Amino acid sequence: MTTEKETGAHLRTRPAFAVGAGIFLSRIVGFVRDAVIAAFFGTGLVADAYTAALRIPNILRNLLGEGTLSASFIPVYSGLLARGAEREGRRLAGTILGILLALAALLSALGILLAPWLTRIIVPGWSPDAVGLTARLVRILFPMAGFMILAAWSLGILNSHRRFFLPFAAPIVWNLSQIAGLLIAWRIGWEPLVVALAWSTLIGGALQFFVQLPAALKMAGRIRLSLDVKWEAASRVLRNLGPVVLGAGAYQISSLLDVFLASFLVHGAVATLYFSQRLYFLPVSLFGISVAASALPELSRDAELENRDALKLRLRNGFRSICFTVIPSAFAFILFGDWIVSLLFERGTFGEESRVLVHATLAAYAVGLLATASAKLFASGYHAMLDTRTPVKFAVVGLSLGAATGAALMWPLYAAGLALGGAVAAWTNVILLWAGLDRRLGAVFEAQDLAYILKIVGACVVGAVAGLAVEWLTSSGSGPGGPLWQTLWVTTGTLGAFGVVYLATSAMIRTLPMGGLRAWAGRAS
Repeated sequence: MTTEKETGAHLRTRPAFAVGAGIFLSRIVGFVRDAVIAAFFGTGLVADAYTAALRIPNILRNLLGEGTLSASFIPVYSGLLARGAEREGRRLAGTILGILLALAALLSALGILLAPWLTRIIVPGWSPDAVGLTARLVRILFPMAGFMILAAWSLGILNSHRRFFLPFAAPIVWNLSQIAGLLIAWRIGWEPLVVALAWSTLIGGALQFFVQLPAALKMAGRIRLSLDVKWEAASRVLRNLGPVVLGAGAYQISSLLDVFLASFLVHGAVATLYFSQRLYFLPVSLFGISVAASALPELSRDAELENRDALKLRLRNGFRSICFTVIPSAFAFILFGDWIVSLLFERGTFGEESRVLVHATLAAYAVGLLATASAKLFASGYHAMLDTRTPVKFAVVGLSLGAATGAALMWPLYAAGLALGGAVAAWTNVILLWAGLDRRLGAVFEAQDLAYILKIVGACVVGAVAGLAVEWLTSSGSGPGGPLWQTLWVTTGTLGAFGVVYLATSAMIRTLPMGGLRAWAGRAS
């Protein structure tokens, strides 16, 4: 018989598991895509051009996509559903979709038109040939941002109706489109190959939206497109969206500043940042975004009912879940990241030098991993209370300090210096968010939460000793870069030993979240 406590654990666990499962599958396919791209282009000029070109339309995706639209749309839409106002909910869904359709079309057209000027601003340190290739790729890729904005609407609808897996698994088709396009173009001899990759990336963006659309329309019900921005509910979404966009804009400025600064380093710095970020954001997405995304609708319902204690408990449980998975991820990236990078990317034109640079940058990013993974959860606490302005202020402070740090460290430390700047930004932001929640809700975290974190760190240290011992035994004293079978053997053995000993130690010191695991296992069976 299921107890009330186990049911509560299940309600907390299952949505986050669905989000994490979707993200995990899409990331696995994403790593296959990255491995294919790395094999063809390495970290040279062409890889720089593609990653820079992809970053430019991604500005719009990040400004108006999943995170920002969810923060403004889901609290209002979920609030209507919680009050039983389904008719108003359908009207809001149609109005926001209509607005996004018009906005996506306009911004895509402007991006295509302004691509050469945008490229020159972003990478001023590059040669004219490199700038020209990047601008050509930007023109192809920019409409992808419009489809991603529309996909964010689908995500908001599905998450509000507690449908979490599909929107977070949908990027699988985006990744598969790129893999298929690149391999087909290589097979038929398309030149330049990177242009074929850009077209397949655009097609994948469209597919990512259309694969979600039927389910979103089914959940939303019969909707009518509208541009009625004066309607109160739609106006509230747009008002809340403004500050969130400003906060995301501050992050995008920081991200673009990294590319801007990296363009003055030798070719390969932009691609080095890209490949290290692909690994770095895996635990952020799997464990940080999954917890925050699944919590936001429930936090919004708690805020609508003015249940402050429930808000604090949900934030505390979410943070503990993030700590349990993200802290060991940071240890693994720092200690064993060279083997991980070698296994995933080191083939073709991606050689030893690329591996060393990517691992160093990944290790620097890992310093801020817990803060980055937790920031969205803490910001969701404000968003649930319809305060989208305060997180913006904190983000601007953190990003300003991080940008200054990165600019100072990039010359002696190359791309790793920019990554350390990102870590400074993340910790500054999350500390400010935490302090602000304490002032608004009362003490969110207690002394036992600090003790829990210290236990996790201790378990990681024990696991790290086991992992290093297995690395020494299986590698025969040689580093990564050997035959693929050896790299696979050492990497899986090392990470396996680290993970098993970490989990065993966690069980012994009672930090393993067994309640949530039992609840999920019971549901799965």
